[in-house]
Amino acid sequence: MDPLTTAAASGLQSRLDSLDMLANNLANSSTSGFKADREFYSTYFSPDLDSGVDPTVGASPVVEKNWTDFSQGTLLPTGNSTDLALSGPGFFAVNGPNGTLYTRNGGFRISPKGVLVTAEGYPVRLVDNQTLQTQSANPIEVAPDGGLVQDGLPLGQLELANFDDPSQLTKLPDGFFQTPGPQVTATPATSVQVAQGKLESSNTGPAEASARMISLLRHFEMLQHAIKIGADMNRQAVEEVAKVVS
Repeated sequence: MDPLTTAAASGLQSRLDSLDMLANNLANSSTSGFKADREFYSTYFSPDLDSGVDPTVGASPVVEKNWTDFSQGTLLPTGNSTDLALSGPGFFAVNGPNGTLYTRNGGFRISPKGVLVTAEGYPVRLVDNQTLQTQSANPIEVAPDGGLVQDGLPLGQLELANFDDPSQLTKLPDGFFQTPGPQVTATPATSVQVAQGKLESSNTGPAEASARMISLLRHFEMLQHAIKIGADMNRQAVEEVAKVVS
C-alpha cells in the first residue's frame, strides 16, 4: 500500500475511534455527573519504512489513548432532598458489587430498608466504612461538608474521596470509577462542597458533541477522497507501465 493510502486509511480508523467516543458522550449528555471521554492523537512509523524510505511519509495518525475530562459540570436544582451534587474535586464513595466505586452522580434515594443508595441500589458510604440507616420518613439535611442530620440527630458523615491523579481510575458504565489496584488509593476530599437538592450535569453537551461530530465527518470525507486519489494514481501508473511495456 502506498504511503498516501496508508496515512489516509490510518486517519479513517482514528476518526472512527473518535466517533465511537463522541457517540458515547452524546448518549450520556443528560446523565448526571458524567465525565466526557476525549482522545489523544499520536503517530507511528511502520516497520516497513526501514528500507531507506523517507520516514516522514510514513507517519500515520492514531488515537494513542483515551482520557477522561474531569472538569466541573453545572449544578442544576432539582428540589429533591436526596439529590446531591459536588462542587470541586472529589467523588462520592459507594459499595459496589465487587468493592468500592466512586461517582459524581448524586442522584440518590432512600431504599425501603432505610438505606441511602444510588439508582442502581448501591449503598452510599459514610466515613469509617458505615452506611446511612434511618427509619424516619422526614427529610435528611446535608451540610456542605457532607454531614448528615435528620430530626435534629446526626446520622454520620458522607465519605468524600479524592485522588492525586484521577486519570489513573478505571472508568466503568453508568458514571462509576474504580481504582485499578492497591497502588491507587483514595484520600479525603478537602476542597469539595456538597450541594443538597441539586445534581451536577454532564460536562459534555449535545451542541458541543454535534459540532465535533460534523467536524469529524468532514475529516472522514476528505480522507476518503484522499484514498480515491491514491487509487487513481496507482491505476494510472499501472496503465502507463503497461503502455511502455507493450
